[in-house]
Amino acid sequence: MNKKTVLAVYNDPDETLAGAKHLMEKGVTIREVYSPFPIHGIDKALGVKPTRISTVAFFYGLLGTSLALLMIWYMNIQDWPMNIGGKPSFSLSQNLPAFIPVTFEITVLIAAHLMNFTYLFRSRLFPGLKAMNPDPRSTDDKFVMEIVLDDNQKISETEIKTFISQTAADEVNSSELKYKD
Repeated sequence: MNKKTVLAVYNDPDETLAGAKHLMEKGVTIREVYSPFPIHGIDKALGVKPTRISTVAFFYGLLGTSLALLMIWYMNIQDWPMNIGGKPSFSLSQNLPAFIPVTFEITVLIAAHLMNFTYLFRSRLFPGLKAMNPDPRSTDDKFVMEIVLDDNQKISETEIKTFISQTAADEVNSSELKYKD
């Protein structure tokens, strides 16, 4: 579906942040800000909710620890118990100090992989996906603010462009962009 979009192009991250705050104060809804590097505070200025990836990472870590301990118990106690140097092989709790490094490494491995897959899935970054960047200069040295007119039903395109001209934007472009909503 093609939607009418206004793109504001900035040269500086601080000007982009100030422009986003100014537009949000005027009631303009900003769909996305594209930048070559993260802009500190832009998520707060746009009203983006905090991510829950840290909570998910904690549960992935618990899963990794559980799987590591289950694997160690099964391999060393249940499946193939060995008497090495008089070490007791009938209880995981008596052998646990020797397996802390293995448990830690498996916890980190599983949590990191699952967090990576979760991030890619939630961001809809699938293999072979075409870039949805409206202006390729935003990967180099420009900061692009994307405002979709359907998101701003109460504000006209000319008012939005007037609000943008009150900021330090270098360019203001109108275009039709393809979206999958």
